[in-house]
Amino acid sequence: MTLIKSISGIRGTIGGRTGDTLNPLDIVKFTTAYATFIPRKTGRIVVGRDGRLSGHMVRDVVCGTLVGMGFDVLDIGYASTPTTELAVRMSGADGGIIITASHNPRQWNALKLLNSEGEFLTAADGAEVLAIAEKEDFQYAEVDNLGHVTVDDSFDDRHVQSVLDLKLVDVEAIKKAGFKVCVDSINSVGGLVLPKLLDKLGVSYKFLNGEVTGDFAHNPEPLEKNLQGIMDEMKTGKYDLGIVVDPDVDRLAFICEDGKMFGEEYTLVSVADYVLSQTKGNTVSNLSSTRALRDVTEKHGGTYAAAAVGEVNVTTKMKEVNAVIGGEGNGGVIYPESHYGRDALVGIALFLTSLAKKGCTVSELRQQFPDYQIAKNRIDLTPETDVDAILVKVKEMFAQDPSAQVNDIDGVKIDFPDRWVHLRKSNTEPIIRVYSEAQTMEMADELGKKLMKVVYDMQ
Repeated sequence: MTLIKSISGIRGTIGGRTGDTLNPLDIVKFTTAYATFIPRKTGRIVVGRDGRLSGHMVRDVVCGTLVGMGFDVLDIGYASTPTTELAVRMSGADGGIIITASHNPRQWNALKLLNSEGEFLTAADGAEVLAIAEKEDFQYAEVDNLGHVTVDDSFDDRHVQSVLDLKLVDVEAIKKAGFKVCVDSINSVGGLVLPKLLDKLGVSYKFLNGEVTGDFAHNPEPLEKNLQGIMDEMKTGKYDLGIVVDPDVDRLAFICEDGKMFGEEYTLVSVADYVLSQTKGNTVSNLSSTRALRDVTEKHGGTYAAAAVGEVNVTTKMKEVNAVIGGEGNGGVIYPESHYGRDALVGIALFLTSLAKKGCTVSELRQQFPDYQIAKNRIDLTPETDVDAILVKVKEMFAQDPSAQVNDIDGVKIDFPDRWVHLRKSNTEPIIRVYSEAQTMEMADELGKKLMKVVYDMQ
């Protein structure tokens, strides 16, 4: 059993002992700490949840705790992460809590914490919440000052409308194209909100795993190894595009008309290429994302910048460099014209607009971008693993290599002229991620395995 406290929120497996898992007592503690920390203006907090099996239990504990702290709760029910982010802004709330473990398997859940802008707390703010939680010096509201819960299920529709209203989303062009798509919404909230978007865009569709049961039909991370079902369905030739989202609909992957992966790294690249063709500016992604975004950005006359992994790190850098588009290579598109958060609905609408205007197939579109291959490996951590010592060892390995540029703002990334490798401790799982990119998968995997051997030798 695992409890992880990081920049990505409070995340853990359900059940087990207090202090080691995401259980009712720890949910109360961290929710109380958040309510103690968040500046109180309207006295309202938004709560939304994905379709996980534990979501109802966690929602009840979170809402009851916020009421006990004297906050009014706007319960928007089943909702994607970007929907909840927008609901905070649209309702003028003081903040929000998203109950989702994103791409993690069914036994996990999490509390993602938002500020009054509907954006994730900064690392400093998150650290303060954790410090408050550790002290456990809490004060709850007296009976006359308890909060109330209001249920509002209108925000899916309001989210969809905000996407349709974006200047670079051409609804008529998409309708005219007459797209047919297959969607895997992995038994969560994508099965509720995506039909509303696709209906408004005039797209015909078939859903796989569309029922919101929370009992995921396969591993919910939208990687090729988990998507054989929709890839086989695409090979029937009935569709123009396959669309895959994770349980909270902030990650987005596409599948070509022939059943081959478009590549999750190229979700952001393709959307950015369209946005930059219409709006001059800069881009940002994290250190573990493909170089193709840099190439596309420079082609359009912009400047690319890299951030540490974690959505708030990316959005902070985007604001710093005034980026017009950004995100993460895991399929996360952040478009500031909408809001500073990864949003699969925005990504879908912009991608379909680009595809409609270019009049090509998805596989033909993929061929327009630089071709890199990323190997994504992982190493499970043990209690004895000294991650800091491992990172020092890796830096020492390449310190004397004149062709290597070492970046240690987030783990260690080694950049070579024709390839790179990035080793870092995950914010969301008890693992070390080892990502490497090169011209071929064989070259990328070889580089990643070289660093993995260093880790295994030190464990």
